[in-house]
Amino acid sequence: MEGNGRWAKARGLPRIAGHRRGADAVRNAVRAAGELGVRYLTLFGFSSENWRRPSDEVADLMGLLRHFLRAELAELHRQGVRIRIIGERKRLPPDVCSLVEQAETTTRDNTFLDLVVALSYGARAEIVSAARQLAEAVKAGTLDPSAIDETLFAQHLATADIPDPDLLVRTSGEKRVSNFLLWQCAYTEFVFLDVLWPDFGREAFEAAIAEFGRRERRYGAVVG
Repeated sequence: MEGNGRWAKARGLPRIAGHRRGADAVRNAVRAAGELGVRYLTLFGFSSENWRRPSDEVADLMGLLRHFLRAELAELHRQGVRIRIIGERKRLPPDVCSLVEQAETTTRDNTFLDLVVALSYGARAEIVSAARQLAEAVKAGTLDPSAIDETLFAQHLATADIPDPDLLVRTSGEKRVSNFLLWQCAYTEFVFLDVLWPDFGREAFEAAIAEFGRRERRYGAVVG
């Protein structure tokens, strides 16, 4: 989700206004995902690099997260949405961690849509963590190094029981991955949109899915 700050700047508004409008776009995206038959929706809400932003902006973003979890939990639960959070939770404020845990516990049995939110997340750190876990198991003598393969490695990632993404949508015209799901996106189709995230609605969502439908996915093989 990219472009909140630019959306606000273009309108002479403070950055927090763009983030608030971006939160509305999240609500719309979740609704559209359910209506369009998307089973898993992962949103990159706050990266590990975002902690370097000005402290007042970080505080505003944490405040928006608190509001979203408190205001939207009941409705998401009613819709059958399961909320799942990936990232370094220990860096989040304690009350935000409690709200995250409450949201996950309340919705854990829902099966209509898995809403995965990446918070304080960085893919390189996730991969390093998985490697460290495996190294510790080898050191402890509980794992034979020869048993380590791609399947076992993936089981130590934050997304262990979540399918790899079929489609990654990057808004605002940016054309980079930005440390997001680097392992999981090995064969993901990318769609880059010029629309800023606060303006991302069902029409843009449908356009991205339509573009995905026109792709021929070969996974490295020769087709035809």
